[in-house]
Amino acid sequence: MSTASVPLPAWINYGLIPLLNLFLAFFFSGLVVWAIGESPFEALKLLLAGALGRGEGIGFTLFYATSFIFTGLSVAVAIHAGLFNIGSEGQAYLGGLGAALVALSLDRYVPWYVTMPFAIIGSALFGAACAAIPAWLQAKRGSHIVITTIMFNFIVSSLMNYILVRVLIVPGKMAPESRTFLEGGQLPKLDWLIGIFGGRLGAAPLNFSFLIALVMCLLVWLLIWRTKLGYEMRTLGHSPTAASYAGMRYARIVMITMLISGGLAGMMALNPVMGASARLQIEFVGGAGFVGIAVSLMGRNHPAGIILAALLFGVLYQGGAELSFDMPTITRDMIVVIQGLVILFAGALEYMLRPAIVRVYQQISGK
Repeated sequence: MSTASVPLPAWINYGLIPLLNLFLAFFFSGLVVWAIGESPFEALKLLLAGALGRGEGIGFTLFYATSFIFTGLSVAVAIHAGLFNIGSEGQAYLGGLGAALVALSLDRYVPWYVTMPFAIIGSALFGAACAAIPAWLQAKRGSHIVITTIMFNFIVSSLMNYILVRVLIVPGKMAPESRTFLEGGQLPKLDWLIGIFGGRLGAAPLNFSFLIALVMCLLVWLLIWRTKLGYEMRTLGHSPTAASYAGMRYARIVMITMLISGGLAGMMALNPVMGASARLQIEFVGGAGFVGIAVSLMGRNHPAGIILAALLFGVLYQGGAELSFDMPTITRDMIVVIQGLVILFAGALEYMLRPAIVRVYQQISGK
């Protein structure tokens, strides 16, 4: 029997192997830091202190993690149905337009907690709309979802550039952005959450969308593992032939899955648009859609794992920014290298250590 088909306990599959991969990523990152003449241990200390050492750093870490949770869930939902959605970046971008239109329409008339449900719906609908055409092309014409979704990222980027420059821009301003939302269109900061642990949020833009992201994790878990639709999605992902034999309609499942996936990506926009900047800006997604791919893979496409992986990347983003400031020889580009190594070992090479671990497990267990 090949090592790929040997069953391993969940604590090895979902605990030990990811931890070993993460250790390898940081080990080789340490070699890179050492090669430029800096101490890897001091760099790690500064990175963790910058991300988790004070309330403001924790706030920034959770802010970044919020965006990654949404996009990670988006990718994971699609993967469970055997679809690889590379378009979360564009879907989140268009979702920002949906959230912004709601905020611009209601912020003068109602408080934020009335605006928020409509903004959630608006961002999800616009994100789902961005995923609808690639989904239809996959379901009805056989066009590969990877190709169509990644191409739609460019289409949406051009569309948003036009809208921000020609339609929503504030007259007389050079910056391609909408007007600042009034208080009724802004999500409140979570000062009280950091205050529970005795910290101060400071300038960190951690906001109510973090709680929305956690709720979405629960709903995705219920969808995938506690509903008929989730069972159909997982069946299609494991074996399209078996799904067809069981009478499950391929086109229907693909369409619904991609609409849900696009909607989750679109909701990511709540965090930077209504929570951080209180306006729609150019390229506000900042690569979070692509980071969501790594987050989903690291989290084994499970909401609990996605939360942990998103927190890890939040630490790398915030701690990396602090590290490049405190240790100038480690540039922002080197931080990207470290993030890339984490993605490499925890994503692309996630099963590199599995054969050796299987052999050790068989020797110890006698199986």
